[in-house]
Amino acid sequence: MRWRLLWLLSAAAAGCCWGLAAGKTLRGGFTSSAARREPWRPVAHFQFHGDHAVLCVRIKNVAVAVAKAARLHLFQAQEWQKLENSVQDHSCTEKFSKAQLTMTVNHTEQNLTVSQIPYPETWYVFYVDKFTCEENYSESEDIQFEMILLNPDAEGNPLDHFSAGESGLHEFFFLLVLAYFITACIYAQSLWQTIRKRGPMHGVLKVLTIALLLQAGSAFANYLHFSSYSRDGIGAPFMGSLAELCDIISQIQMLYLLLSLCMGWTIGRMKKSHGRPLQWDSSPASTGIAVVVVVTQSFLLIWEQFEDTNHHSYHSHHGLASGLLIGLRVCLALSLAAGLYQIITVERSTLKREFYITFAKACILWFLCHPCLATIAVIFREYQREKIITIGVILCQCISMVILYRLFLSHSLYWEVSSLSSVTLPLTISSGHKNRHHF
Repeated sequence: MRWRLLWLLSAAAAGCCWGLAAGKTLRGGFTSSAARREPWRPVAHFQFHGDHAVLCVRIKNVAVAVAKAARLHLFQAQEWQKLENSVQDHSCTEKFSKAQLTMTVNHTEQNLTVSQIPYPETWYVFYVDKFTCEENYSESEDIQFEMILLNPDAEGNPLDHFSAGESGLHEFFFLLVLAYFITACIYAQSLWQTIRKRGPMHGVLKVLTIALLLQAGSAFANYLHFSSYSRDGIGAPFMGSLAELCDIISQIQMLYLLLSLCMGWTIGRMKKSHGRPLQWDSSPASTGIAVVVVVTQSFLLIWEQFEDTNHHSYHSHHGLASGLLIGLRVCLALSLAAGLYQIITVERSTLKREFYITFAKACILWFLCHPCLATIAVIFREYQREKIITIGVILCQCISMVILYRLFLSHSLYWEVSSLSSVTLPLTISSGHKNRHHF
């Protein structure tokens, strides 16, 4: 029953994750009506760095572009924010006249070099023509375009499709996939044999291993997406969506696992006297609490996908959904820590106390790594934040999984504790409670 419920919740969250890629090679049409209706909406944004970054624009109907006096205006993010927040009321024409760079679109292919950038910063690209700021407007043909935004590579040539905020992620995911592969080669066979034996921790190890496989699948899909992205600036949207899907299902499974274990212990401790052994509590209370929290996180994860369609699993915390998700993780960490602390303070067995302390560390690391890194990232520049959060969260959660594996496979901890009594800890197997203590 638990397995079906867990997979149903995972599938519901994953089904809404498919989004469109926000690549750095853009294709479409410059539309006068759209520019007139929303003149302050940029057609692209990119974090340039170095002295030879390039904006390349290719159009098909040059005559239409010349007739409409089509232009592209580039603003640094900080300068644009100053204009937006300025007390002085600037007219439409005055605002665009303050652009740091301007390109007149009147050739089949044009390049604009963005140079002398002191540090990487986001630039906004706006399309403007003679109808954008004028009251009179007549229907006109759209300008079909292809826009390529490039940063200089290691040799200084403008060939790098990655923005400053994405640089290094391709290499990181390659190393992560390599680490997963090497680890699998070393430990996969022994872990599979342990799971096949259906020992005391069969259920926990099963969920934990599936979550780990999903994390590895997410890393591999991200690597494929970034590999394609490095060549064309578009990437593989399907692989980017698949990476987020795998990560979301993994997050849901780990949340349900950790919360169910902790709630089972806590509720079991509340119901039973201290003299009786602590056991897994399968009452509707513990299951219901776990389901409510999992559904809440699933809803927030889906909401976050709609707020930010870029392909990265750990989104910036500017949106309401991201903020609520971080708040939920903080509350989970604090509540689980409080519940485990109550158990630890009254536990007399040194071995069991050590087990609970290690489990608490893994839980706190899993839930607090994202909120803590998102808070720390605020002191860094904008282009560094996404990399700090993404790389930091993935590494912290990998460490948390390693701690849990060592805990549940260790002969000196769980196996000895569970051998003292068939119902001492949750999910153990005994002849009279075999069905009761399984997912």
